[in-house]
Order: sequence, then structure tokens, then C-alpha cells
Amino acid sequence: MSTTVEFGALALSVSMAVASGLVGCFAVMRRMALAADAMSHIALPGIGLALMLRLNPLLGALGMLLFGISTEAVIGVTFSIALAIGSTITSGEQLIEALLGTTGGISGWETAGGIVASLGVVALVLRLRSALVVSLVSPEVALTSGVDVARIDLYFMLAFALTIALGLRYLGVLLMGSLIIIPAAIARRFASSLGSMFLIAVISAVLSTACGTYAAALAGRQSGPFIVMIAGGLFFMSLFRRSRV
Repeated sequence: MSTTVEFGALALSVSMAVASGLVGCFAVMRRMALAADAMSHIALPGIGLALMLRLNPLLGALGMLLFGISTEAVIGVTFSIALAIGSTITSGEQLIEALLGTTGGISGWETAGGIVASLGVVALVLRLRSALVVSLVSPEVALTSGVDVARIDLYFMLAFALTIALGLRYLGVLLMGSLIIIPAAIARRFASSLGSMFLIAVISAVLSTACGTYAAALAGRQSGPFIVMIAGGLFFMSLFRRSRV
């Protein structure tokens, strides 16, 4: 197996990591760590159906994720069933790639579309960061300040679902939630402000993704486990320093 990493795949993975770092900061602050894992499981049946219909698997994943955010009960009840169904209708090498991620066979339009979507998530989170913070601290204060809390929550959940869909290509169903949560958890231990939390989370996510992708190429293995192992290593290293927040 070639040890080179395609520039397009690396660019897309890095842009996805930036989006994951920013979204993960608010996911951690909103105590949504388990939701990231559950929603990534929900995506698997969509991937299986898309493969059966000979469509891009990311389209199927995104469709299931958008369905999954329609109600909180769906996330809590169906993620295990979704994993079982997806495992049944997806088989062989496609199942391994869906579960653990891959960087091979990326097309030009997929690269461009993924980068644009990632940048859209980044722009949305940065634009709504003040409203997200206010609604997180006190929904009542947010309402009196003219913030539409329900709309802000919807926008964030859409960005959350889209980020998971983008990351499934590289980390797979089993591991995508980790890239949203681990860099943000690292940042929370060191950051003294929201801006510094954003910066640390993004650097951690990008470093984990870039190094993990290269290590996977050297080893000839799926990229997801390497990315998460590096991110996890960074987190455990961060435990040696006392949390500031």
C-alpha cells in the first residue's frame, strides 16, 4: 500500500477537523458528549442504504443524521438499533470502511464539497458563538436579549449533524464522535477564554487528524483508529496539567 497521502484527502480531513474542534467546544459545554457517539451510530443505516442504491454513502449518512436530530428521544432510543440494522445491510470491506473510516478513493467533487461544507460549519459557529454562549448560560437572558433560542439550537444541531457526516469518511461510525469530543475536552483543561478554547481544540483536532492519517498510510490500515489514538494520547497527556476551567 502506498505511504503517500493525497493532498485533496488531507485538505478535506484538516478542514473537517477544524469544524469538529469548534463544534466540539459547544458540544462539551452543552454536555453532549454521548450524543456525538449516538448520532454517529445512527448514520450507519443511511450508509448501507446509499451503497445499496449506488449513491454516495455520505448522502445516506447525512439523511439519517438529519432524521435523528428531529427529536431527542430518537437519539436516545434508536442508536443501538441503527448500528445493528446498518451492520446487516452493509457487508465486507464496505462495512469495515463505514465503521473505521478510510481516506482512499476520494473524488474531486467530494473533496470540494466537503471543504465547502466544513468552512460553512466553521463560519456558522463563529457567527453564532455569542448567541450560543448566552443561550447556554441562561436561555431566559437570551430570550430577553432578542435571541431566538429555539432557532439557535436548531442551527447548532444542523452543524453538529453535518460535522459528523463529514467526519464519517475518515473516522467511521464507531469513532467519529471521538474527534468532536476529545479535542474539546483537551481545550477545556487549558483554555482561559472561549477564543483560546477554540484555538486549542482546533489545533488538537488538526494535529490528530494529520498525524493519524499519515500513520495509517504508513501502516496500510484504516485511518480512524490512528486518529483517535493520537487524540486520546494528547488527552491523557493533558491530564498531567491541572485544569484551568
